[in-house]
Amino acid sequence: MAEPFLIGEGMTGGYGGADILHACTVAVDAGEIAVIVGPNGAGKSTAMKAVFGMLTIHKGAVRLAGEDITALTPQARVAKGMAFVPQNNNIFTSMSVEENLEMGAFLRRDDIAATIEEVYRLFPILREKRRQAAGELSGGQRQQVAVGRALMTKPKVLMLDEPTAGVSPIVMDELFDRIIEVARTGISILMVEQNARQALEIADKGYVLVQGRNAYTDTGKALLADPEVRRTFLGG
Repeated sequence: MAEPFLIGEGMTGGYGGADILHACTVAVDAGEIAVIVGPNGAGKSTAMKAVFGMLTIHKGAVRLAGEDITALTPQARVAKGMAFVPQNNNIFTSMSVEENLEMGAFLRRDDIAATIEEVYRLFPILREKRRQAAGELSGGQRQQVAVGRALMTKPKVLMLDEPTAGVSPIVMDELFDRIIEVARTGISILMVEQNARQALEIADKGYVLVQGRNAYTDTGKALLADPEVRRTFLGG
């Protein structure tokens, strides 16, 4: 079987001396959505950061399109086609929406106008607010700016850490719809999400982590249908 497009395989590591991840594996295929869920403190965001190179793993490997990128810095991974949207501090609040998008294209040397147009097509409210300071927007709109800015790098993989944290259920549904649309363009999505049930509904692949280890791995639909997963992690 062909290896997934992006894989963090058997990752063990953490911050400082203590390991948070224990032989943890997460992966996503091209153009698919993979979701990492689990209880608080399960290592979900740590696994995402390990894949992006934000912490050192002393066992395991990260590979992108078959290339071992374990030793690369996050900046070098961006140049390889990875984009990461952190949960907090993910926009420049004093800059306008459009300036935020332009900042996302800092590595590019080609014309970015078509990509900005594509972001505005995905997120029409950003076109309306493009001259407004991003810090004046609602939480959901700020998340759209953050995702839009990441898309300005023309990534092959988009990594989202809790993209729906603190937004209303209506905004969450809208963000998930846009994430599906991004995946349909061929971009792989790897996402950490607290709203596990809703995230698994849109996921091609789901990873349930417990204490930094893989507890369950399957399709989103299969995990939603698993009575043990439902009882333990999804509230019945």
